Amino acid sequence: MQFTNLLRSEIKETINKESLDLLVIGGGITSAGIALDAITRGLKVAVVEMQDFAAGTSSRSTKLVHGGLRYLKQFEIGVVAEVGKERAIVYENGPHVTTPEWMMLPFYKGGTFGPFTTNIGLRVYDLLAGVKKSERRKMFKPEVALGREPLLKQEGIKGAGYYVEYKTDDARLTLEVMKKAVEKGAYALNYMKVSDLVYENSKVVGVKAEDLVDGSVQEIRAKKIVNAAGPWVDTLREIDKSKKGKTLKLTKGIHLVFDGKRFPLKQAIYFDTPDRRMVFAIPREGKTYVGTTDTVYKGDIAHPKMTVQDRDYVLNAIDFIFPKVKITAEDVESSWAGLRPLIHEDGKSPSEISRKDEIFVSNSGLISIAGGKLTGYRKMAESIVDLVTKQLHEEDGNSFPKKQTKNLPISGGDVGGSEGFKTFLINKMNTGKKIGLSEEEAKKLIYRYGSNVDIVFNTYRDDKVKAKEEKLDPVVYASLRYAIDHELAYKPVDFFIRRTGAIFFDIVWVREHKDSVTQFMKKEFNWTDEQEEDYKQELEQLIYEATHPVEKEEF
Repeated sequence: MQFTNLLRSEIKETINKESLDLLVIGGGITSAGIALDAITRGLKVAVVEMQDFAAGTSSRSTKLVHGGLRYLKQFEIGVVAEVGKERAIVYENGPHVTTPEWMMLPFYKGGTFGPFTTNIGLRVYDLLAGVKKSERRKMFKPEVALGREPLLKQEGIKGAGYYVEYKTDDARLTLEVMKKAVEKGAYALNYMKVSDLVYENSKVVGVKAEDLVDGSVQEIRAKKIVNAAGPWVDTLREIDKSKKGKTLKLTKGIHLVFDGKRFPLKQAIYFDTPDRRMVFAIPREGKTYVGTTDTVYKGDIAHPKMTVQDRDYVLNAIDFIFPKVKITAEDVESSWAGLRPLIHEDGKSPSEISRKDEIFVSNSGLISIAGGKLTGYRKMAESIVDLVTKQLHEEDGNSFPKKQTKNLPISGGDVGGSEGFKTFLINKMNTGKKIGLSEEEAKKLIYRYGSNVDIVFNTYRDDKVKAKEEKLDPVVYASLRYAIDHELAYKPVDFFIRRTGAIFFDIVWVREHKDSVTQFMKKEFNWTDEQEEDYKQELEQLIYEATHPVEKEEF
């Protein structure tokens, strides 16, 4: 079935009729991974998400597929080895949405890292993580480090380590995995809120889901229910009366975005803050973004906000390591705040909060998964589907094929891996130029859509008159048409945040096109005037929050 809200009623009806093996609650990267793994093993799967896909943690991370270097400091050798190898798999299966980024780790007199320990650490990391030869670490003398990034503080610099991280668009990675699951036969719907669980003989057999678009409520039944709701995992465990022992501890991280002309960072940097935390500064699409903070969060889970204190912490960190930039609060162009659902055990200190994933199975049979990192989504999904298929086999005698997502390209990833993508990029750049796109426009679309880009190119080429009639820029029209027809976008915020990332990295473009996009979506989805006003206000509020911190956390 097509992945579009234009067929919302039909998708709901089909989910209702299907005899589902698995229902996944939540629409982040973990849920998307579970749906894809399960559908490839022959299970009948549906996913429901109360907001939009990736609207929570999965669009608000540092946007890196980490190699696990930080785990080396904690001597978690197995984690480093697994995460490093997983990162390579994520990259090969979707090279359009994940790209290698050389990261420089400068060390200073009195800092956390020194040349000797960094050299050994990175060398061990290369071996454990199976880093390919071309991406193995290098060590720089102070003058080489300053040559690569002249904005760095010169005083006390002792050199730098140089290693590869992988940059991603977290929301698009989530979407591409979800789209692949749908292409393979899974069902998925956003704006469907699980309001209650349904039981028979004390066992969970389904959910009550409220459609937040029209207010209707339907019961969805499945043999197995997986709670992968990120920061909301414990909310569902409370409904299930099984929240005990290990629970979630939410921490908040914020990132600031600056125009590249104001903060002309040439080189991605991983650096020490004055309070000895580590922060990233990364150039991206003509911008520079910096983060993140790590503070305990007790506010509205659906709506974390940046406070003045959060903003000033990051500004101070920038000033500490990039004193020449003379950064100020006025220079902040956009920002985002996200939550990390970490696992806390009663009686343990905050420093012992785990960043690993954990699976909980309650007496009712509800399976919950929490914690974990973006990089490990595929392995987390495998663990859950291994458990589900084992239970189904024990209960029904059914057998299922083995896991098969290791070498499965995600949607947009059919380009022949990272090597094939290089040729693909050149060929498609030529196609884009032939149909009238600028080099920059073509490149942006190719990286956004990968092997699906021809659909967008064809719309751009064929529907210029239609775009003009709708008062839409032809590139905006082509991207919006694709988001509506193939990516389940329903509201302006879906398009401007999760489908394009523009609210973070091109907020001026959002302001320029928000009215024409909203008008077009109103017509497509037949919104009432009231809906239009609500969705307009929602976008305006998020634009405001991206540029205006609140004085303090609201509890």
